[in-house]
Amino acid sequence: MKQLIRNALSTIAWTLGTVVTTIAVLAWGSSFAWDFSRLDAYGLFPLFGLLAFSLMWTHYIILALRVWTDAPKVATYAHITQWIVLFCLLAHPGILLFTLYQDGFGFPPGSYKAYVGETMVGFVLLGTIAWVAFMGYELKRVIAIGPWWKYVLAASAIAMLLILIHSLNLGTHLQSGWLRTVWYLYGATLLLSYGYLARKGRLVTN
Repeated sequence: MKQLIRNALSTIAWTLGTVVTTIAVLAWGSSFAWDFSRLDAYGLFPLFGLLAFSLMWTHYIILALRVWTDAPKVATYAHITQWIVLFCLLAHPGILLFTLYQDGFGFPPGSYKAYVGETMVGFVLLGTIAWVAFMGYELKRVIAIGPWWKYVLAASAIAMLLILIHSLNLGTHLQSGWLRTVWYLYGATLLLSYGYLARKGRLVTN
């Protein structure tokens, strides 16, 4: 089984990425019955959050499979999807912040309170903290990685859990229905991958 997965890991990665992307797009599109005349910026920005978390989840699952099978990196998948994730991480809050400002709600945190209500702002802040952690990971594109990189990887792992909490409490498409169940499945398997990678000493190492 290990050898089979090792040999097919690239195919598994692309298949998994395609599946989670399809799930996110289907859940998003069904929320407005695919009637794009009804779609505005407030309906658009959640898609990028769904895609970012889903694709980042695949990175941890594939890493766990790589460690288990002693397989090499799936470099092309990682390279392409990391760029997609970066775009989504910028688009998700960017579209919302711009639209809130354009609609006269000003800048955060006031605009956040106007959109989600004062009692839910804490979950927005969790998302903001996670976003900063993910942006820290993007530093690898422009600087040399040193011994301190393990702290960035640890922050990114924690950020995934913060986003899980953030999305389950605020996500437009995650408050009920089948996608919420899928999200719990993502969360459970993410925690399992963390446990396995930590036991192998690979959760916060390249």
